[in-house]
Amino acid sequence: QVQLVETGGGLVQPGGSLRLSCAALGFTLDYYVIGWFRQAPGKGREGVSCIQSTDGSTHYADSVKGRFTISIDNAKNTVYLQMSSLKPEDTGVYYCVPAPYGSTWSTFLEFVHEYDNWGQGTQVTVSS
Repeated sequence: QVQLVETGGGLVQPGGSLRLSCAALGFTLDYYVIGWFRQAPGKGREGVSCIQSTDGSTHYADSVKGRFTISIDNAKNTVYLQMSSLKPEDTGVYYCVPAPYGSTWSTFLEFVHEYDNWGQGTQVTVSS
């Protein structure tokens, strides 16, 4: 089955940067839209960004536009989320998710309600 492994989280001060990695094991990312959801303490999961490797199309939540950049390294079968100008509101557990190929942004956001294979995620804490 599809397996994604999230790494790169940690503790960073406001204004700092982190790069999260999502490694796909045993399958090619070409068959999926790969993206990130995050969950702040006491809140539900929120769509952050997604990318489709076949055409390079990307989408971002309004709250992270201009600060986060999603990218893919096809050779390594890995998706990255470069997070800059981090704010305390960015704190949460970040999960990598394989959405159906061809998903639009709205479809990706709705996928949170049907996805049932959540990994452990990686913790991002933005605090001084």
